[in-house]
Amino acid sequence: MSSVISGPGEPLRGVAKVPPDKSISHRSVIFGAIADGVTTVSNLLEGEDVLATIAAFRSMGVTIEGPDAGNVIINGVGRNGLEAAGCALNLGNSGTSMRLLSGLLAGQTFGSRLTGDASLQRRPMTRVVDPLTKMGARIDAVDGLPPLDIQGPADLHAIEYRLPMASAQVKSALLLAGLYASGRTTVIEPTQTRDHTERMLAGFAGATWAPAAPLKIDSQVVLSGQVLAIPGDISSAAFLLVAATLRQNSDVLLPGVGVNPTRSAVLEILRLMGADIEISQERQESSELVCDIRVRSAALQGIDVPPEFVANAIDEFPVIAIAAAGASGITRIRAASELRVKESDRIAAMVQGLTQLGIETVEYPDGMDIRGGHFTSGSVDSFGDHRIAMAFAMAGCIAAGPVEISDANNVRTSFPNFVSLMNSVGLNLEECP
Repeated sequence: MSSVISGPGEPLRGVAKVPPDKSISHRSVIFGAIADGVTTVSNLLEGEDVLATIAAFRSMGVTIEGPDAGNVIINGVGRNGLEAAGCALNLGNSGTSMRLLSGLLAGQTFGSRLTGDASLQRRPMTRVVDPLTKMGARIDAVDGLPPLDIQGPADLHAIEYRLPMASAQVKSALLLAGLYASGRTTVIEPTQTRDHTERMLAGFAGATWAPAAPLKIDSQVVLSGQVLAIPGDISSAAFLLVAATLRQNSDVLLPGVGVNPTRSAVLEILRLMGADIEISQERQESSELVCDIRVRSAALQGIDVPPEFVANAIDEFPVIAIAAAGASGITRIRAASELRVKESDRIAAMVQGLTQLGIETVEYPDGMDIRGGHFTSGSVDSFGDHRIAMAFAMAGCIAAGPVEISDANNVRTSFPNFVSLMNSVGLNLEECP
């Protein structure tokens, strides 16, 4: 799709199974590939980003069967069994793939080149290249941007590294590099970020996962194949949570959604605004907390988003901004400068789009103020960013007329069935070629 048109529809009703978690899907492929033995994964996300990770490991000699309806069998080659790819590893639009594979490949005996699409080649990689270089990796990146040329063989040594910013991707890259470094690598976070890597690493190492700070890893860890089930993605669920909240007389059930404590701040933010969100059937699956979420329409109030929630809701802020636009009063978002270096400058993109749709918005270096109002009809540019595109599609359900979102092709990176699923519960979305 080159664009999506979103118009007023019916109240949202029914049951919607959101796509599998993208972050966990990436990590299941990575750890399965370097483990000893076979890893089977069910409910893997078949989005373009995860498929790029699978293709990269196939290029490095890993046999991966599937995905077939979300089922994947990964024949692990062991920690030292990867082979040099015969070409550059093209990771498409996936920043997660590039940052995590940078850490993994920094410890190999062969060189690699990591590249991607035009959007990915504009995303800064210095934050991961610098600490890996301190460990002894040799990585060339012009102006800190992809493509990344990782020179082998490497002789990595452990470091203690205090992250200057909250970044689960940088943390994960260092933990993966630590599997190949002499000594014990220590990572200290300024605030806790999503912990899927730590949970999965513990499972593959046959350990019982428990939160710990600082994080430590060494090359003595033995990884063995696992049986994994991927939960629904809370980041994808967030679009329906907001749409059902804003659209009057809505009532939607989202079964099997992952609510990892380091990912569920979006629920707390929406509840502070007045959202009617009910959690049931909480359970543990593959070391992750999973539940069913029911959301009903509710009147929202603007809030000052607590800074302590920002890091663990960073991917959800585009759609939180839509919730703020549909609320009464002003919502203030700060301490969110990380939004500037996502697939787009998400602060600038949201401010521009909201303004075009009649919402009073003020931009700040690390956030924005949004005064709730009424969406007009109009056109917005998603800047090729899947989350910007999907967020503005939610605005259309309460707008005065159709909202057209351009450059929406990358929706498929995280939510392949976005249009069909949304329409199944009452939204009115149309794909345009």
